[in-house]
Amino acid sequence: MEQKLGKKYLVYLYLLLGALAAFPPLVTDMYLPALPVMTAEFHTTPSAVQMSLAACILGLAAGQLIFGPLSDKWGRKPLLKSALILFVIATVASIFSPSIEILNIFRFFQGLGGAGGVVLSRSVATDCYSGRELAKTLAIIGAINGIAPVTAPVIGGLFSEAIGWKGIFCILLGIGVILYLVSIPFRESHSPEKRYKGSLTSLFSQVTELLKNTAYLRHVLVFGMSNAVLFGYISSASFILQNDFRMSELMFGVLFGINSLAIGFGSMLSLKLRQISNASRLGCAGMLLCSLLQFCNYSLGTGILGYEILVFVMLFSVGMVFTSATTLAMTEGKAMIGWASAVVGATGFLFGGIVTPLVGLGTIQLSTYCVMGLCSLIALSLSFKAGKITVAAV
Repeated sequence: MEQKLGKKYLVYLYLLLGALAAFPPLVTDMYLPALPVMTAEFHTTPSAVQMSLAACILGLAAGQLIFGPLSDKWGRKPLLKSALILFVIATVASIFSPSIEILNIFRFFQGLGGAGGVVLSRSVATDCYSGRELAKTLAIIGAINGIAPVTAPVIGGLFSEAIGWKGIFCILLGIGVILYLVSIPFRESHSPEKRYKGSLTSLFSQVTELLKNTAYLRHVLVFGMSNAVLFGYISSASFILQNDFRMSELMFGVLFGINSLAIGFGSMLSLKLRQISNASRLGCAGMLLCSLLQFCNYSLGTGILGYEILVFVMLFSVGMVFTSATTLAMTEGKAMIGWASAVVGATGFLFGGIVTPLVGLGTIQLSTYCVMGLCSLIALSLSFKAGKITVAAV
């Protein structure tokens, strides 16, 4: 049953959930342009500095598996505030880290705190809405989740040369403080009577019951595979555009930003289909088709125009899958909202982390299209086994 919310509070809630959804990608990606400078500053190797990214992604995955289920027992607001406080403390510690090893430890806790925002944004949306309204809210969250990872490095690139990596971390610190202050008026969405009454041990064993729900699991895997396609693009785009197509850093940043809009457009279009399961299938088919056509583009030497058109359509398709698969998964797992949101988010980061090094094997374009094609094919086959949820067109 949807909660009745005033118009002003509804606007506030949309803004808060959107900001929380954008938070983790900013934490992971915004400082990426500064990695070479950090390598020199800490007198270490590139791989040691790259571990700071891996540590943060690990924290983001683990944090969702902690904050999600705990919010089922103790409520969304206390866990949200705790997560943001943890992020602020970890960010301050990161700024003053004396070595790369210490920084990597605090980056893990930074990711842990940042995870609370994105996992609770889905949980709160599912608390408050169902059906079409849930799909609409998750479309906004899904669009931001997709756009933020590809725009964060562009934002970081604009600031990294002027203020350095510590300056970027200061910006992240400011965002964390602002989010904490903005979250104060948030009204608890998970009422005490609906909270889990068992022990913590039984709470964390609940996930086994959730994973027995094959329909839920299929939607989660579809989301994870679409996230893998997105991360395959993110991790390979700079090498393909700058090395293979000789594009300047400025033009790369501009094109990267333009492409991010396709995810938002796809998320919104998924709401126009009455059966949201059809949006999932259509999006998966689009990802697969674009991956196959990229092979043709590469073989025929069509060049950057063909590559860019296919990338834009592919990211549009990714946006469709983000919204539809998340809505379907959260609807199937509504009996355990915190866990349902946690598993969705952790799976997305896990699959993205697995794909990132794979696209660098061999010829990067061929490796990237192979990974994208395989993930898209798996997603498409799973989407045809999924159930149907009917939503009115928006």
